[in-house]
Amino acid sequence: MTVHVDTPQPPARPSGSGWGGLLLRLHFYAGILVAPFLMVAALTGLAYTVTPQLDRVLYGDQLTVDRVGDQSRPLAEQIAAARAAHPDGTVASVAPGEKDATTRVVFDVPALGEKQHTVYVDPYTAQVKGTLTTWFGSTPATTWLDDLHRNLHLGVVGRYYSELAASWLWILVLGGLILWWRRHRTATGRLRRLVAPDLAAKRGVRRTRGWHAATGVWLAVGLLFLSATGLTWSRYAGGNFSSALDALDAHAPELSTTLPGTVTPVADTGHHGGGEGGGATPVDPADTDRVLALARGAGLDGPVEVTPPAEAGTAWSVVQVDNSWPVRKDAVAVDPATGAITARSDFTSWPLLAQVSGLGIQAHMGVLFGPVNQVLLAALALGLLCVTVWGYRMWWQRRPTRADRRAPLGAPPDRGAWQRLPGWGIAVGVPLVFAVGWALPLLGVSLLAFLVVDLVLGARRRTSPPPLTSLR
Repeated sequence: MTVHVDTPQPPARPSGSGWGGLLLRLHFYAGILVAPFLMVAALTGLAYTVTPQLDRVLYGDQLTVDRVGDQSRPLAEQIAAARAAHPDGTVASVAPGEKDATTRVVFDVPALGEKQHTVYVDPYTAQVKGTLTTWFGSTPATTWLDDLHRNLHLGVVGRYYSELAASWLWILVLGGLILWWRRHRTATGRLRRLVAPDLAAKRGVRRTRGWHAATGVWLAVGLLFLSATGLTWSRYAGGNFSSALDALDAHAPELSTTLPGTVTPVADTGHHGGGEGGGATPVDPADTDRVLALARGAGLDGPVEVTPPAEAGTAWSVVQVDNSWPVRKDAVAVDPATGAITARSDFTSWPLLAQVSGLGIQAHMGVLFGPVNQVLLAALALGLLCVTVWGYRMWWQRRPTRADRRAPLGAPPDRGAWQRLPGWGIAVGVPLVFAVGWALPLLGVSLLAFLVVDLVLGARRRTSPPPLTSLR
């Protein structure tokens, strides 16, 4: 005879206080569900860190010259050589070569859309070294890896992954720091325990947690930086950030290229300037040398980009393009007919937020501090991969292994921690969550999805019949 007896379940044990339990559950679920996106971002970001060296290997013949001469050839001669090699399109900009770098003559070609053709010319011999299809100055390899990191080559849809990863990264980092501090806040030698794993711990979840948390402490500042800078040019959160800069009048100032006595507006003074075709004002290549000399006399040293006038009644623009520290980002508008500097924009006069966001983007791309910047980014990417793997390992190590309670993975922290929060915490927290969700829309939508799934699973568990034990 078989008798079915309801097995009483032990009462759920609270996961600490309301705040601790809520943070633990949020950290657990966010880590499990968002970690795959973070791993992809870390892997693609790690690949992007080596793009300067990769460019040298793949495109060294186009980007550099073998021998550095004493005197550069006139830009007009170099542009003429580039035009002979590339008769199609209009000259969008010219970046004079310095030291061992070739001169870049960029052509707008309507069929390429946002991309352009760049002809590389030896500045000392005016010989064409080659032509590449570029995107805002980036080589094909760098452009491919950039797209891989930003959108996995999936276009607009792919951008959701990177924004989702950046939106949750700062929450995972801050939540993990608070949980680790709470665990050791009363322990002796607290600082050492926070920053170093317990090497004396036996193999298992305790040792893995030590490596996971201590490594996270060391990476925290860098990961928070990557999250913030990544969000500034994401699709939705980046749009909100740009709107905030508009409201604060904190964008980088736009260089006016309208000549005195004219009212013709200029829509763009950046990478896609005008040229000698397509209805634009014909450009005399000889003016390029005069414009460059005037800009140099106005103090624009180092690498620069010279852009012809977009249309009649506008000036040439010359912009410093040195993004390494200390950056040189000044710009002037030049009228070659009169030799006058008609407008100027200096980096030091930019609003503070514009300066900080600009520097942050360059550091995120590994440009600001050169090879040191690349090494730091690579270390952050590798560290993030390790922390993520250790997090999944803890989930597996916490699984029940008893014969009557065997499970493939560990159970999540107990739900309902928010019910143990103080009243003021709920009153402040709910509006704050809504505000953050509005500023970071993908974070808000995914958090709502987590809550709905959690509520559904909780309701199903409450309505499920208790397990039965068979006794013979």
